[in-house]
Amino acid sequence: MKKIALLFTLLLLTVTARAQDTAPEREKKDSIAPVSSTQSESDARIQALEMQLRSLADTVTALQGELRELRKASMSAPAIAGRAVMTSSDMAPTAPPVAAAPSSPSVAAQAPQTTQTQTFGGASSNAKLLNPDISLIGDFIGTAGHNNVAPSRSLELHESELGIQAIIDPYARADVFISFGEEGVEVEEGYLTFTSLPAGLLLKVGKMRAEFGKVNAMHNHALPFIDRPLVTNNLVGGEDGINDAGFSLSRFVKGPKDWFIQGTAQVFRGDSSSLFTANRRQDVSVVGHLRAYKDLSESTNLDLGASYARGHNELGSHFLTNLYGADATLRWKPLRRAIYNSLLLRNELVWSARDQLSPNNIFQTQHAFGLYSSAEYRVNRRWTVGGRFDRSGRATDARLTDTGFSTILTYWPSEFSQVRGQYRFGRYAQGNNANEMLIQFVFVLGAHGAHPF
Repeated sequence: MKKIALLFTLLLLTVTARAQDTAPEREKKDSIAPVSSTQSESDARIQALEMQLRSLADTVTALQGELRELRKASMSAPAIAGRAVMTSSDMAPTAPPVAAAPSSPSVAAQAPQTTQTQTFGGASSNAKLLNPDISLIGDFIGTAGHNNVAPSRSLELHESELGIQAIIDPYARADVFISFGEEGVEVEEGYLTFTSLPAGLLLKVGKMRAEFGKVNAMHNHALPFIDRPLVTNNLVGGEDGINDAGFSLSRFVKGPKDWFIQGTAQVFRGDSSSLFTANRRQDVSVVGHLRAYKDLSESTNLDLGASYARGHNELGSHFLTNLYGADATLRWKPLRRAIYNSLLLRNELVWSARDQLSPNNIFQTQHAFGLYSSAEYRVNRRWTVGGRFDRSGRATDARLTDTGFSTILTYWPSEFSQVRGQYRFGRYAQGNNANEMLIQFVFVLGAHGAHPF
């Protein structure tokens, strides 16, 4: 028994000694564990930041590559335009490349997100940036009734207008309108506009409609009525009006009491329908226009204008025609219901002073006066009703005066088409009356820019 008790005591002392030896080691390990855990978290954050930097670097490299490709495409565009046109069988659409799925999240984080340019017919969609906006507008008119003084065809495609418009560079844009009619083809307008001149100036060079009044600057399809007023036909050159080759310089300025003022000065070659005729190179015509605009409220605005035109007529370089014009337009368009209800009231007056010879070959000046007043009210989104009163003397004989009035009804299936009916009554100076019913169909293909406001 003594031996067994001694053996048990030795075993107990041994276990106690080992426990005392391992205690410091455990305390040392416990103190080191938090340090190593913090270090591993820092290493993980550093690795994540490195992966993000690599991803950003790859993205920048990919964007630089795309930019180089775009520059190469823009530089090679003229050469591509000169190649032969491919047939329809050669222009099968090419499927866009499909990106492979990433094998792991780490690979997905490093792969740059680049956009693939789709190709259609073997051409890049970026090539559309080099193409102008092209539009085609058709204007079909039918006429019934009688008019012995100014008769028109019963049915005619009055005009088909091809418009080509584009921004050339940050400093200029080009607008070309080619008119196709039953009497031939002509460039109705074709001019270059410089938009970045000093002092806020705007310069146009080419063939253009003159800024005389309101109706003269409008194309046929943009008129709120089918025909042009009598004052335009009698005193301002008819349908073509003052439309000639030259240049125009204009500028907007801020006037007092919230008025905005635009001044325009134009010089033309001197050939505008039957109104102006250049018999010599120096027989140019000039046009001046002053416009004042003001918002009376958030829904109502007032537009006032004064115009002047001077040129030589067909009798020779010593015979001048001077035109003086004034116009006023009142618009009401509520902001929240502009497409449903609106009202436009317009008045335009023209004075003509034309040099000519009397029947006795005596030099004289004919003074003629004309005007029109029109109203247009949008009943709802599709229908518009309107009316117009006309009165005008004749430029060559101021004693002859024509009067008339019209009622107009317009239906808009959409912004790209319209159907318009107009009843027109005219009382001409010869004593003849005219009663006519006109109908017009207008359609638009492609992108067409806004018309003068």
